[in-house]
Amino acid sequence: MSGYGDFACYYDALTRNADYEKRAALIASLLKKYGRERGILLDAACGTGTMSELFAAMGYEVIGVDASAEMLSEAMNKRFLSGSGILYLNQDLRALDLYGTIQCAVCCLDSLNHMPDEKGLREAIRSVGFFMEKDGVFVFDVNTEYKHERVLGDNAFVYETDEVLCVWRNAWDPAEKRTDIHLDFFEPREDGAYERAQEDFSERFYSDATLRACLASADFRVEEVLGEDGNAPREDEERVYYVCRKLKDQ
Repeated sequence: MSGYGDFACYYDALTRNADYEKRAALIASLLKKYGRERGILLDAACGTGTMSELFAAMGYEVIGVDASAEMLSEAMNKRFLSGSGILYLNQDLRALDLYGTIQCAVCCLDSLNHMPDEKGLREAIRSVGFFMEKDGVFVFDVNTEYKHERVLGDNAFVYETDEVLCVWRNAWDPAEKRTDIHLDFFEPREDGAYERAQEDFSERFYSDATLRACLASADFRVEEVLGEDGNAPREDEERVYYVCRKLKDQ
């Protein structure tokens, strides 16, 4: 998994079009539908804490966990400004060590696609399940095979903000179901030159069958699978949401 070291300071500037409020509202509606309108919420792979802040503002007691200290540093800055009281922990999702149980969990923005293999995926889901109370709800999203093949694929993208120019290049391996991603960041300096930084990471496509098997092994039952609009996924859906119920305590 990527540590998102160099990416951390540019992440928010480059994801301003992610519509976090819309995503948080959809997830919150699903949590409410399955009886988790309040409680202790784990934001797994929380990144810079944008979603954590939104869930905290809704009244959840949020624990944000991420493997990247650099991303959590950005999250801590947001907590300082908001006064939200979110608890942030620098931990690998595959080996959580929480202080107690949780009533619900979310894992947003295709974070589970970053698991390097099925073993890691299974460990991450089992780790979340280990700390979740019976009848707890786990909502996560994953990128679809359509997105990996048709959108990310072997394509390149250029993003430019006032803070940074990013060149994003992908390489899709259909045999491994993996997209290798290389990012070049160019940050303007006062003298007109640019400072360059780089980041490399990969995302894997995990099939519905694989996800369901990993969830079942952690005593989760899949309640719904939805597209980004909250309805049944389309054939060209780029991201799907899984809503899962914890069947029993550990």
